[in-house]
Amino acid sequence: MKDFLILRELDEAISRDDLHAAAEQSGETLDELRSEGVDIEWVDSEVLTNDDGDVTGTFCHYRAESEDAVREHAERAGLPATRIDQRGEPLAGED
Repeated sequence: MKDFLILRELDEAISRDDLHAAAEQSGETLDELRSEGVDIEWVDSEVLTNDDGDVTGTFCHYRAESEDAVREHAERAGLPATRIDQRGEPLAGED
């Protein structure tokens, strides 16, 4: 599997409750795809917020067999996929 980073920019900010509902739909879609033989898994996500604490988007890390699998997941789950890139080597932070 390859590592992919996905930027999900939202047209309008959403609440944390809406984010949790989207995450649940994402998980159900992942299960569905895997039952169809698609090799894909969610690793983690970073949440983007505005000054009010509302969610404006996410950066998601997935492992998948292909970019097409990542796109299929986004489409079926009803999630934006503003940008999808293969993950490079991470940079180390401060110690």
